[in-house]
Amino acid sequence: MDAVRQKADIVQVVSKFLKVQRSGNDYRALCPFHDDHSPSLHISPSRQIYKCFVCGAGGNVFTFVQRYEHVSFPEAVQEVASIVGVPLSVHPGEERQIDPHKENLYKILKETIRYTMFQINTPQAQAEKEYLDARGLDSEVRKTFEIGYNPPGSQLYEFLKAKGYREEDMAACNVVRPGSYGMSDVFSGRITFPIHDANGNPIGFSARTIDPTNPSKYINTNDTELFHKSDLVYNAHRAKAAARKQGKLYICEGVTDVIALARAGVENAVCTLGTSCTEHQIGIMKNLCVTLVFCYDGDDAGQSATWRAAHMALAAGAEVHVIRNTTKLDPDEIIRQQGAQALKDLLKQEIVWPEFMLAYLSRRVNFANYLEKKEYAAKAQKEIAALSDPVDQEHFAKLLEDQTGFTIQISSQQRDSRRLLSQHSAVQKNERTPDGTVQAEEQILAMMLASRQAAQHYTEVGGFLIDPLHSEVANLIVDAYRSSGEVSPAKLIDAARLQEQKDLISGLAESWSYQEPYDAKKLEGALRQIKASSQKKTVERLRNQLNQPMDPATAAEMMKKYQDSLKALRRYYDEENSDGSL
Repeated sequence: MDAVRQKADIVQVVSKFLKVQRSGNDYRALCPFHDDHSPSLHISPSRQIYKCFVCGAGGNVFTFVQRYEHVSFPEAVQEVASIVGVPLSVHPGEERQIDPHKENLYKILKETIRYTMFQINTPQAQAEKEYLDARGLDSEVRKTFEIGYNPPGSQLYEFLKAKGYREEDMAACNVVRPGSYGMSDVFSGRITFPIHDANGNPIGFSARTIDPTNPSKYINTNDTELFHKSDLVYNAHRAKAAARKQGKLYICEGVTDVIALARAGVENAVCTLGTSCTEHQIGIMKNLCVTLVFCYDGDDAGQSATWRAAHMALAAGAEVHVIRNTTKLDPDEIIRQQGAQALKDLLKQEIVWPEFMLAYLSRRVNFANYLEKKEYAAKAQKEIAALSDPVDQEHFAKLLEDQTGFTIQISSQQRDSRRLLSQHSAVQKNERTPDGTVQAEEQILAMMLASRQAAQHYTEVGGFLIDPLHSEVANLIVDAYRSSGEVSPAKLIDAARLQEQKDLISGLAESWSYQEPYDAKKLEGALRQIKASSQKKTVERLRNQLNQPMDPATAAEMMKKYQDSLKALRRYYDEENSDGSL
């Protein structure tokens, strides 16, 4: 784990998930852990940590992946190791709770895949096999994508029944269904394309018939316990590693388009299944990679679909690129008609979102008509104002001016509109600014984190912190110095058990007290303030007790304790006034 963390660059890893921007020596990004509209996530390459100054989320490279992908710590370590290229042998799946019912459904679907892959090479599938071969889907492609054939009738049902699977479980997978004459195969007489979830578990099929008289050329698995068409992304489990490595994810319209790109050597491609993109699907794709490259068909329907899906991706914080496709063909048609090189050449026609936006909005504008030109300029100006990068705003506003002849100005109100919500959140957070005691405790922790001398002084004087969370982190720091002689925020975060501890450590490492040289006088003053605060609470507690009914002897004893505590409190105040530390 240490080897992975030491090699991992947190900026490199985070940029696989988020669009990051340099800010001095550090980086910033939209925080994925709250509804962020202005970059509030601070990423420090020198300390290898991140910290959001709005919602408070913080941690190191492992914490980020764990929270972003909602995975266990071992899975996060494995994910980071794969990104930075460190061989690692862990088995995160062993920690997952296994649902016996779902496991049985997965087994049925795996058996179905094996059965259909065998059937595609039998004589009764000769026509289907020739069809696939003619489309370039040879045996290697069929093996990679597990393409098969479901024979006519109920042959799959009979096979699964012989294997001992129950009819209700087969039907729950939607591979068979009851009818007037008993159970029959759902995908009877069709070529099958298995569909998996993001973890690689089979969940359903898309199936094609080559019968020209059948009006339903493609059918998909109905919604089941495992399969929800509007929530899945085809090929996500295969594309994940390649997308992270290449830094981009191609989004196609159909299964055969994804396979076409794979035949051209492009493994980081996915698609939805004949439906418009949903926000959930965009979220899945953005989790695979922050840069989404839309590679839809070049016809009007494909370009309109790109426009809709790209807006959802932008709203989700993704960086959007588009393949400029003027061929009116889809990737599958291009590779079949013109070959793999033509498809590779098409992928070189990658443009950024504002370029596509201007081209899309202007595609039917008559620039000789003033009203049409004015309407176009207003729409494009609104899109440009929504861009997060001021350089992009200025550049494309100038292009729009040159194109229309209008003066295009992005007002400060438009430019700052995205910041308002996060600023409001920050104000709300400032309204909950900690009192002086909490600030003093955080100052002590930051000094201990930065200096072994501070940690030693804290233990030598019997220092203590009132807040339980602060006390826990203080113990973590002291233990780290005892075990290794040094403390780094990123390593200490791994030692922390609770996320709130990790968030606190990240915040400490970003504070001024952490960056300043060790000052024993400031540390002593902060420790004294905490002791005074603790003593003040003791005085208040004793004062309240004195107001309760009690016998004279107890009252006298309680009064003495109160007076002694009050004297001790005054001594702390006198020391502060003479020292001038606070």
